Amino acid sequence: MSVAAGLSMAASGRAGGAPSHGVAAEVHSACLLPDTPYRLWERGELHEVLALPHDGTRVEVIDGEIYVSPAPVMPHNRIIDKIAEAFWAARAADPECVWECTQGTGLRVPERETGCVPDLIVAESEILNAAWEAGAPYLTPDQVEMTVEVTSKSNAAADRQPTSLRPNTKWQLYARLGIPCYLLVDRDPRAAQVTLYSAPDRAAGAYLQHRVWNFGETVKLPEPFGIEIPTELWRPWKD
Repeated sequence: MSVAAGLSMAASGRAGGAPSHGVAAEVHSACLLPDTPYRLWERGELHEVLALPHDGTRVEVIDGEIYVSPAPVMPHNRIIDKIAEAFWAARAADPECVWECTQGTGLRVPERETGCVPDLIVAESEILNAAWEAGAPYLTPDQVEMTVEVTSKSNAAADRQPTSLRPNTKWQLYARLGIPCYLLVDRDPRAAQVTLYSAPDRAAGAYLQHRVWNFGETVKLPEPFGIEIPTELWRPWKD
């Protein structure tokens, strides 16, 4: 759901203007920042340095470049809620189920100068509890079993497979990080479907396998999850 707009300092609040949403661009004046974008993100300072509004606006750094996306709308968030509910229901029904979800948790990849925030992260409860007890502010790719993104009208291309117009996307990033599964909920009326990507090829930055469900069908996540997610209430965004 991220990667909606790159910021230059000339477009940031520090330079007297508000960042625009929906247009991707490189950070042209990174030298004006007090530190690298990734280090500022890691310390939780990038939002303030760029003078971004506190309205749910999300800021991420991917391969050293800054991207900003507007706060998601309620229909987007309800889909995330329903996915998380399916995992909680599975745990309640089966004490042996090890999977939990976390929302708003950052994914930290210092060697790639990358700090992003998936819409939802699925990991083993033991891993999440250990990170919690250790006071870790972020997770790392090796701790994550699945990332989830729900598209928004303003920046859907950022979550899908790369194209000539959008060569760097979350789909590609998660594959390069070796995250085993990526669940993409595409709310575009032309798609209105859920795709589970798996078998990441880290060198190619690509997922080699996928399964697709249309909105209205029950998403049946295979092992290691074995969890069903009803989608009868899910709707595409309105044009």
